[in-house]
Amino acid sequence: MGRPDVVILGCGYTGRRVAARLLRRGVPVLATTRNPQKLDEVAALGGTVLRLDVLEADSLWRLGEAVALPIRVLHSIPVVEGPAGPFDPTPKLLHALAGRIRRLVYLSTTGVYGASTHVDETTPAAPLGERERLRVAAEQAVLGGEWSALVLRPAAIYGPGRGVHESMRQGRYRLTGDGSNFVSRIHVEDLAAIAEAALDAELTGVYPVADEEPCTARRMAEFCAGLLGLPVPESVQPDGLPRTRQVDRRVDGGAILRLLGVRLRYPSYREGVPASLG
Repeated sequence: MGRPDVVILGCGYTGRRVAARLLRRGVPVLATTRNPQKLDEVAALGGTVLRLDVLEADSLWRLGEAVALPIRVLHSIPVVEGPAGPFDPTPKLLHALAGRIRRLVYLSTTGVYGASTHVDETTPAAPLGERERLRVAAEQAVLGGEWSALVLRPAAIYGPGRGVHESMRQGRYRLTGDGSNFVSRIHVEDLAAIAEAALDAELTGVYPVADEEPCTARRMAEFCAGLLGLPVPESVQPDGLPRTRQVDRRVDGGAILRLLGVRLRYPSYREGVPASLG
């Protein structure tokens, strides 16, 4: 393939699937990663793989040299740990690609909603921690450019090799308290479909992304335990757990599905978890 039409910054769990969808359509893709060997499948499909370390100036320079006008960008590099603490690479990435972007889609997180318990497209960000505040700053940088920009805030992403079912298989999952807290999720294949549609569209703004059925942590654990033939995990008190494990949030992601015309393949965990077991 020729010069890229789409650049995927941080081609990881979700990005690999977006790259595959685009490449199968014949869209030239440049996928960046710190570990190029992890993208052998993308390369086999005809994609260009570029090593990118956002803490290295030479690496950022090579990114700028690798692209031409005009490009679409899927930015899914999260806040990273730098020498001085949490670091948002977005300003450096946008500088490296200055003058080369016509469409930018940023994968943020529903973590920016903080303590909000019911979320939809009208809910403002209310970050509680430094990483979430950096995410909001990244969103603002994305939305403040001269390109067409869309921010997607996915709920907990799960799928093959990732999620409650995988943690239970490995004996690592514990319920927080009585498990009555609600958690919203999105299957990685559905998120990839939404991201692909977002790159193709001109829709702008900020939207949460989730499937159609939030459920309690206990219900999910019981469902996975039944599928795997395992006991329901024991409960632990929330005081000793990271704050992200104490989330109680129901996310309505219906707006972005309607606006992009995407239909979920896995509208709930009932379909998504069985499809993720292998």
